[in-house]
Amino acid sequence: MRWPWPSHSYMSQHACRPGRRANPRWQHLTGAAAEDLVARHLEDRGCRIVARRFRCKGGEIDLVVGDGEVTAFVEVKARRSSRFGHAAEAVTSRKRRRLAIAARAFLRTRDRPPGRCRFDVACVELRAGRASVEWIRDAFRV
Repeated sequence: MRWPWPSHSYMSQHACRPGRRANPRWQHLTGAAAEDLVARHLEDRGCRIVARRFRCKGGEIDLVVGDGEVTAFVEVKARRSSRFGHAAEAVTSRKRRRLAIAARAFLRTRDRPPGRCRFDVACVELRAGRASVEWIRDAFRV
């Protein structure tokens, strides 16, 4: 799958260089593009997107999808390399707690009872301008 954006020239100009802090705009652009890529990936596999970038006081959820009768709360993680570990390892216990808080807040906004719910992690790996998506269903329980 081709990485949609931003271009490598943008990355070379704005990526973090030794002695410089990471460019927050680049991180935001990468995160938004990764979420778009994962949303298309999940739709291709029969899921329907219920909500994107749901935020509340206690946390945020990148994607909420319907997978059959199950509501899945999906955390999207993108990495350009595995130098600092696999993308799924970035979903720490603190992040899991914040996801659970946001999931409860999201479910309170719905008119009907939620049914079954689960937490998924979607890892996007970027290499040489190509992106691969790994979807981990039921990645953790809270």
